[in-house]
Amino acid sequence: MKTKGLVVPILVIVFGITWLLNTLNVLPGIDWIWTIGLAVVGLLALLVGRLNRLTIVIGPFLIVASICSLLRQLAVLSVDVEIPILTIVLGVLMLIAQASNLPVPELLKNDDPQPGK
Repeated sequence: MKTKGLVVPILVIVFGITWLLNTLNVLPGIDWIWTIGLAVVGLLALLVGRLNRLTIVIGPFLIVASICSLLRQLAVLSVDVEIPILTIVLGVLMLIAQASNLPVPELLKNDDPQPGK
């Protein structure tokens, strides 16, 4: 069995389990669509966009934002703490992207060698 074929069924199972636990009041009311959506988009950015200077920032940032969102909704983290954490994470990821030898994605490459002329 191909591992790529397992991604969607596993995501559906995880979604169903979290929905059931939420319905049974085992988990407090959490906006699972938002929280899981952030993580999935972050993972997809890394998997589909491959590792480059853009995805090394976007992917992990969205995954950390998903974790922070979950912790905030569980009342473990306040917004006053979440926003500075996300700001620090963004800065660190941007620094990693600048210091790395990762390629620049085609989307961000400048085709015009002399802008303004």
